[in-house]
Amino acid sequence: MSDTTAAPAARRRNLMIGLGLGAAIAAFSVVASGGVDSVGRIAASARPHAPDLALLAAQPPAIQLHLVSVAIAFVVGAVLLLGPKGTLPHRTLGWTWAIAMGTVAVSSLFIREINEGGFSFVHAISGWVIVALPAALYAARRHKVAAHRGAMTGMYFGGMFLAGGLAFLPGRLMWRLFFG
Repeated sequence: MSDTTAAPAARRRNLMIGLGLGAAIAAFSVVASGGVDSVGRIAASARPHAPDLALLAAQPPAIQLHLVSVAIAFVVGAVLLLGPKGTLPHRTLGWTWAIAMGTVAVSSLFIREINEGGFSFVHAISGWVIVALPAALYAARRHKVAAHRGAMTGMYFGGMFLAGGLAFLPGRLMWRLFFG
């Protein structure tokens, strides 16, 4: 396989692995939360609405900081992924995203409502971000663009959609905030 076809093939393989892991985690989460029937009953009672700000205000400061940081990382990350790379705005927004994402990861360590106060699988994603984020920033400083791109894209999709998707499972805070 030539160099030009190896990179897209590797990206497709990594995407499929990520999707497979995401599906496995979602399935495990459904089973751990009482099974398909339990989740199905809760999901059937979903009534989408504007965010319940009173519910958000009642949360501990760690959760509030986490949610604000997630919102910043989500929006800024999307702008970074869609915009031109290597420019001054990209670098400036990139540092904003890195600070927000670091705050998301660290603040999540203080959120332990599931697992009876212990760490959960989502905290493993936080550990990954805490290690991978400085490595990705270092790669950018060393002009290792492919390593930087891969790490940052992985953190964005893994953090925002995998961990975020788990946060929206029926019965969890984000579910209650928008659907409960």
